[in-house]
Amino acid sequence: MTAGMILGRKYWRRLTFVCLRGRGLQSCSQPGTGMMRPLEGVKILDLTRVLAGPFATMILGDLGAEVIKVERPGSGDDTRSWGPPFVGTESAYFLSVNRNKKSIAVNIKDPKGPRIIRELAAACDIFVENYIPGKLAEMGLGYEDVSKIAPHIIYCSITGYGQTGPMFRRAGYDSIAAAVSGLLHITGPEGGDPVRPGVAMTDLATGLYAHGAIMSGLLQRYKTGKGLHIDCNLLSSQVACLTHIAANYLSGKIEAERWGTAHGSIVPYQAFKTKDGYFVLGAGNDQQFVTMCKILNLPELCSDSKYKTNKLRVKHRKELVGILSARFLEKMTEEWLQLFEGSGVPYGPINSIKQVFSEPQVIHNGLILEMDHPTAGKISVPGPAVRYNGVNLSNVKPPPLIGQHTVEVLKNTLGYSEDYISELLTARTVVQHEVC
Repeated sequence: MTAGMILGRKYWRRLTFVCLRGRGLQSCSQPGTGMMRPLEGVKILDLTRVLAGPFATMILGDLGAEVIKVERPGSGDDTRSWGPPFVGTESAYFLSVNRNKKSIAVNIKDPKGPRIIRELAAACDIFVENYIPGKLAEMGLGYEDVSKIAPHIIYCSITGYGQTGPMFRRAGYDSIAAAVSGLLHITGPEGGDPVRPGVAMTDLATGLYAHGAIMSGLLQRYKTGKGLHIDCNLLSSQVACLTHIAANYLSGKIEAERWGTAHGSIVPYQAFKTKDGYFVLGAGNDQQFVTMCKILNLPELCSDSKYKTNKLRVKHRKELVGILSARFLEKMTEEWLQLFEGSGVPYGPINSIKQVFSEPQVIHNGLILEMDHPTAGKISVPGPAVRYNGVNLSNVKPPPLIGQHTVEVLKNTLGYSEDYISELLTARTVVQHEVC
């Protein structure tokens, strides 16, 4: 394994910009000359479905990795049928988390299917899967099996509850893991029923953890020359994300409550109803509270001993929130936005999704990504959250059709002959989707 060549006479001048490529590190283009994406040259074999895994591999694909998505012939990823809405025949759900991927349709129940997967694993750097623990091992595709033929592989397993333990064989979906982990217990209106968050935050958090773990795995392999097995699961991800709520219980035995839009430890920090909508603000320190009172023309609150500190404001929450709620009802949301502009107090409206994508800052941050899909036509999805100096992340490939790249991958990655590919296609071991 080699590192990028060291050039120049002084250490800091001779350090080249490097990127992970293949199984080592190679030099990349210099800034100002069109930098390569950080993961260009890295190959990922993606056996994940639904959200956590596809979200992780999409992020890695955005960073330049070649992602080969393995799908069931015919139905493909479960989310392809999750609709409406559909754009043409494609579900908006699937389109949202599967850009920058190639799709290969392989029947892994066919004896030749697992062999194709093993050969692809040997040609790839990363293997990501989200099967119930033990399922892939039954087909000779578990970590122990794959690492024998591909000792360099970064093998990431994404499950509901982990690789071992009393719950490890259970299937894992976001809402169930969110319930077991306590997220649903702390989400919802005060005194009301538990509420599922509007998006699958447990899945998404797990995808983010998996993405970071895979990046760390690549660095670890660069140091040691060896691959490793990564265990990511929904339960652990969500429990870890409980942060201060968990610490409140673990350190102080304080059971959490549901607070709606409010915060259990900071007052005021919530949504207030206005004449035409909702206005959210957070006074995270005493100075911000004083500033807020001045903007609201409630100077008497600043001098009231009951509200001098956050601890006291939390103690007298009900009375204070009642006063503030009455004041916010007196004006339109836009009026409050103008009054708080430049104040240093964190604030904002509760936007509808339509309003989100009309926000000037959202547009400025490039969070609307447009692509030309082979059957759905022009589509738009949320763009990458993170930007890199000198790296263009907007030139993307649309989400693939089922098996759109089967022949390409078998031929170019595995070097299969046309006759053998034809044999596999005839036997329905693999399927190629022809784009009209």
